[in-house]
Amino acid sequence: MNPLILLTLGTTLLACLFVVLGVHAYAAGRAQRAALVERLSATGAPAAAGRRRRFAGVDRRLRKTKLGRRIEIKLAVTGLDLTVGEFFVYMCAAVAATWLVAASFLAPFFGPVAGLIGLWAANAFLNWQRTRRTERFINQLPDLARILANATHAGLALRTAIGMAAEELEAPAGEELARVANRLAVGHSIEESLGELTQRLPSRELVVLVSTLVLSARAGGTIVESLRNLTVTLEQRKETRREIRTQLSQVTVTAYLVPAIGLGSLLLVDMMMPGALDRMTGAFVGQTAVLIALGLFALGFILIRRLSKIDV
Repeated sequence: MNPLILLTLGTTLLACLFVVLGVHAYAAGRAQRAALVERLSATGAPAAAGRRRRFAGVDRRLRKTKLGRRIEIKLAVTGLDLTVGEFFVYMCAAVAATWLVAASFLAPFFGPVAGLIGLWAANAFLNWQRTRRTERFINQLPDLARILANATHAGLALRTAIGMAAEELEAPAGEELARVANRLAVGHSIEESLGELTQRLPSRELVVLVSTLVLSARAGGTIVESLRNLTVTLEQRKETRREIRTQLSQVTVTAYLVPAIGLGSLLLVDMMMPGALDRMTGAFVGQTAVLIALGLFALGFILIRRLSKIDV
């Protein structure tokens, strides 16, 4: 047989062998990746593992951008069962609806202003969800410290005590401690795992608890007595924070009434004099006056919120 034919036949068989090996490796990699994603999803959010995610294409493209990564970080600490793509699409839909409603009921000039307010409101909603989740976690810290103290007093290691607390506590403490336990299970140190927790949910109480656990794990000592003393302190701070929140509730409502009064005055003017907003915003002087008024209302809201913010 011709040597060229033999060489061609051998090269073809070798190429087919590499193709088969490549397809096999690709299929095995996809199977391992699917199993890993399923395991991580089941660990992080059992109730949402079976939910069908929407806007997968938007989510994939958006995660590659800087904006998508910022949204992903904020969503991770809010506990919302939303992907980056879902939140972005819902936010755009809400901004468009706000734009159309403001342009229809007030004046076309207020459409872009309402759109900008909608973008700010979406970011404020994420910050509010993060603050709310942090507050709920802080309220669970006395129970967490008590569970850790009892577990370590019974002779259990700190890693085991954290896993036990993750199973006994409800969300958000249970979910966050489950993440810490998973990181400890794959070889991360206690200091690194708990440090990531303080970055996700920043609070003075959590920093004190994490510092106590890290120092006890690093240098040893009476961790049981420290945790029990810390439990009493956390209970007292919890009651203090509740009293302060009750005392400042009226100021908080006032802060939200300030911009509501501005919107109500615009609607009242338009109802008393139909078309007045169109004529007012049709001139540059009127547009400037409206922007200055909106800025003053926003400044009042920010100042009231700043004055009513008390760190305990």
